[in-house]
Amino acid sequence: MTGERLRFDGWIAGVGTSSGTRLVVGHWPRSPFGAFSDVMVEHPDGERVLLAPSRRIADFVAATYRFDRIEVVPVSVTAVAPAGDSAWLVEAGPLRLRLRTGRRSALGLLLSAVPAPFARSPVWAALCDVPARLLMPGVRTLGRAGPGRREWYGARGLRPVVAADAVLDGVSLGALAPLDPPVAFGFGSAPRGPSLVRVTTTVELAAAGR
Repeated sequence: MTGERLRFDGWIAGVGTSSGTRLVVGHWPRSPFGAFSDVMVEHPDGERVLLAPSRRIADFVAATYRFDRIEVVPVSVTAVAPAGDSAWLVEAGPLRLRLRTGRRSALGLLLSAVPAPFARSPVWAALCDVPARLLMPGVRTLGRAGPGRREWYGARGLRPVVAADAVLDGVSLGALAPLDPPVAFGFGSAPRGPSLVRVTTTVELAAAGR
């Protein structure tokens, strides 16, 4: 017996910084909660912070992933496209992040060819789990997510992040760096190399009566 399945369609950006703080931004134009964005922050000492735009979204995300602290703050993602590049401006309470992506790699081109129905399929995500772990250590495409929940990621595109500027609480987080050590919000990490991933995420809630 399975529970209700909720689907989120959008992008996940993951970047590290030379200060040791790592950032994971979710930008979801289509979701059961409507369009929203959220930011997960992991500090060098391991503290995990969620920046969410509403209490409803904060409660859902916190029941799916693990955090030490939650802040409900305005969160916005503005996409701009200067001179052949793709760039994001992320503003989330005390955080301001600007990032720029480069050209798609061979893997990014391959993922962009995945048909949308495949990316939405948990079966496809399960088939991709082993290749994903081999190609990008730490990355998982399925797993247990919070008490009684399961989750699947179906990637449909990937671009490297080639530049990022992040300021948190008025302090620069330093230069762009790998996500190292891996972030520990859930069952898997974002790719070690800073990246922007086009993804469909499916979350299965616990079945009634469990």
